[in-house]
Amino acid sequence: MPRVIITVPEKNAQPYRFKLDRKVVSLGRGSDNHIVIDCSSVSGKHAEMHRVEGGYELADLGSTNGIKYDGTRQQKVSLRSGMTVKLGDVSFDFTLTEEELESLGHEKPLNESPISKEPEEEAPKNKQKAKREPETSPRRKVVVQQSAGAGLGIIILFFVLAAACFYAGLAIRHEKDTGESLIKAMANKGDVEKEAPAPTPPAPEE
Repeated sequence: MPRVIITVPEKNAQPYRFKLDRKVVSLGRGSDNHIVIDCSSVSGKHAEMHRVEGGYELADLGSTNGIKYDGTRQQKVSLRSGMTVKLGDVSFDFTLTEEELESLGHEKPLNESPISKEPEEEAPKNKQKAKREPETSPRRKVVVQQSAGAGLGIIILFFVLAAACFYAGLAIRHEKDTGESLIKAMANKGDVEKEAPAPTPPAPEE
């Protein structure tokens, strides 16, 4: 049978036992409680121990000094074998036998969460990687095309500048030698060729 030991300060410990089928056990200073605790720090109706699936719970009934576990005041405490809870200044020790622990173990455990955690998905990482790869390839292609077009433009510009320099050199030299502009000389040459008289045909022989 579950065992509860009530220890009032400066008094002998008082053990209590009850069967597993007991649904409610009331505790307090009042004489109408199942376990009467003679201590000024305990209220008349201090707490109740309830039988639930998988074990027991100790609930505060609005007492003045409350119930505390591990130094923290709580409204309700899920009891485990070997646990000590404070009702005011009184120690409440709860113990179960091996047979009782085995019997309660077949019941639904306390505070069982109905929500289960699913494994983390790694698919989004692969999708992000797949999206990035197509984006980099067109960019590289555009950069290569732009580099090739720029190189061709530089070569053409070089030849144009070289031709201009060559023509300028010829014009300067021609002007020094003849005292006449090369452009004007080329224009006059064209006019002379156009105005040159046609050759006279030979006279017929008698």
